[in-house]
Amino acid sequence: MNLSNIVQRGWDAVGAGDFDTLVADYTDDMTFIMPGQADILRGRRTFRKALDNLGGLLPPGFEITELRQVETDNEVVSIVEWKANKVESSQLSVLFRFEGDKIYEERWFVDTEQWKSLF
Repeated sequence: MNLSNIVQRGWDAVGAGDFDTLVADYTDDMTFIMPGQADILRGRRTFRKALDNLGGLLPPGFEITELRQVETDNEVVSIVEWKANKVESSQLSVLFRFEGDKIYEERWFVDTEQWKSLF
């Protein structure tokens, strides 16, 4: 399985609300860096608990409208087209870094001023 397929399986799991399937593809000591780059979650168990509050982390009405993957040797970047209640269309990217076939880092890149204004 290529790394892009692992990332896509994760996006599909998020869409289905199946967070246990999502976190199975992460290392135990993984790191999640949220929009703004200041908030960092460390460890798969901490990440899993945070996913229960996913609705509060995303702008109201958040919906992914298109998703593309760009893959290198040990990284995948998801380019995410999205919309929300207060914005008709925007983009963000997410970097996934791998050790073998497990994700050890997920880092979101988003226009933080736009993101904050949506809450």
